[in-house]
Amino acid sequence: METKGMTRREFVKAGLLTAAAASLGAGVFKPTGLWAATPTIKGPVKLGYQAIMSGALAGYGEFHKMGVQMAVDEINADKGIAGVKVEVDFRDSTLKADEAIKNARYFVDSWGADFLGGIDSSGQALALAPVMAELDRILMVTHAATEKLTEQQVFKNGIKQVFRISTPTYQDGNAAAFIAKDIPAKTWATISPKYEYGYTCWEMFKQTLGKLKKDVSFTGESWAPFGTTDFRPHINTIMDAAPDGLYSTEWAGELITLVKQANQAGLFQKIKHVMFPVGAAMDVLEGLGQELPENIWISGRYFFLYPADNRNRAWVAAFRSRWNHFPAYVSETGYSTLFALKKAIEAAGSKDTAKVVQALEGMEIDTPAGRRVFRKEDHQAMYDVPWGLTKTDAAFPFKVMGKQVMVRAKECFNRPPFEGAGTKPPF
Repeated sequence: METKGMTRREFVKAGLLTAAAASLGAGVFKPTGLWAATPTIKGPVKLGYQAIMSGALAGYGEFHKMGVQMAVDEINADKGIAGVKVEVDFRDSTLKADEAIKNARYFVDSWGADFLGGIDSSGQALALAPVMAELDRILMVTHAATEKLTEQQVFKNGIKQVFRISTPTYQDGNAAAFIAKDIPAKTWATISPKYEYGYTCWEMFKQTLGKLKKDVSFTGESWAPFGTTDFRPHINTIMDAAPDGLYSTEWAGELITLVKQANQAGLFQKIKHVMFPVGAAMDVLEGLGQELPENIWISGRYFFLYPADNRNRAWVAAFRSRWNHFPAYVSETGYSTLFALKKAIEAAGSKDTAKVVQALEGMEIDTPAGRRVFRKEDHQAMYDVPWGLTKTDAAFPFKVMGKQVMVRAKECFNRPPFEGAGTKPPF
């Protein structure tokens, strides 16, 4: 059989596709056309995405939508997924479990969603897991942090339809303890949310730090209900306890309020060592501006200046160009969710849930946040996020991380089988 040669136009087109794939990172775009046969599936690929889009936390929903919409537009401009277009439908999840379940059933039963994404609340994520098994659709969680989702629902209960692309409580609790072991503070206290997330992170922090630093003690706890606007009683409780260090998993608008009221009370003059595991969130940085004190330890699920490579810089620049905004961590996790699904669907050659699950398990993908790997055992994405000390930078209207310290995910994430010796850090 005679082999047809490549025309000059085909050669140039193939070269441009190869260059684009290299510039955006390995694993994000697969070569198509002349170099690889893209599987044919029936389109469109439909993603039902829910996040908080009303109330005090509605800004999170907007940040989610920005990242997801960017990814959809980029993918559709580049032949879609396996040659078909992507469609996304957004719904408000509020913070109620029954609302998240209602949305999931609507997406699948009424709208015909192939995949689901989003979820800000840990309680919603845990409630949704058995529903996803019933609906037999993959849910990619982009924010909710409870470790119980992956440890219990996926690993122990065998619910294979759930994955998480964002960091879990391990980053907020365990990784914080690795940073705190080198801080000259022997007594710690907390002001944290009065629900699952706050309790879990504080317990992780105490247990891990206690193993790493034998002479440390924990002297005060003050739990703020969701929606707290007056943190003065909590601040007074902690100042009366006079710890060396303050650890707080308050987030979003409540962290902003806490910091402003703590400034007024003089807390940061009396307590020199402070850790905010979600302090690097863009809404917090922008909301506080220069009111965020210097030399506060902050982290998040993604920080827009890390990694300091061309892939992330290009994405941040594109995001700012489109939205006139710096990306929040949920913008990045929402964006990267689409590309993770794209790669898995094309590898599977199908939208079939079982086949895409198999493709996702162990899959590696380059994203703005760096290289991610989905653990086969519990479907948790492994990737690294730094901790850093706040500092003023003339290039930004808010504080950024100055000194950065990296605690690798493999060092601070709990390990399957999650029970027994060697399953929780320090290893």
